[in-house]
Amino acid sequence: MNYMPGTASLIEDIDTNLVLHQTVERIHVGKKYGDIPRGIFIVRGENVVLLGEIDLEKECDTVLQQVSIEEILEEQRAQQQTKQEAEKAKLQALKDRGLSIPRTDTLDEY
Repeated sequence: MNYMPGTASLIEDIDTNLVLHQTVERIHVGKKYGDIPRGIFIVRGENVVLLGEIDLEKECDTVLQQVSIEEILEEQRAQQQTKQEAEKAKLQALKDRGLSIPRTDTLDEY
């Protein structure tokens, strides 16, 4: 097989299972983040994906503030609630105009 430099090739019929330890889940809300320790994490091979490069210059430009787990979870809940309320208002405005958007959970997959 030929491989181009700087690219990743995925070969079918090969699964790579990963066992990660000392894993951390990072939750971002706005310019704040919180880390939740998760411990051992097992990733099945069919779910392994290789992504591209990291732009180190862009990463340095972003200033994030670390907050406690409780604070970031509360902010995440508030953000999700705000999004749900905005979505309800949007659907109500469409309904008032006689339009409707089918919900994604009721659409056929085929």
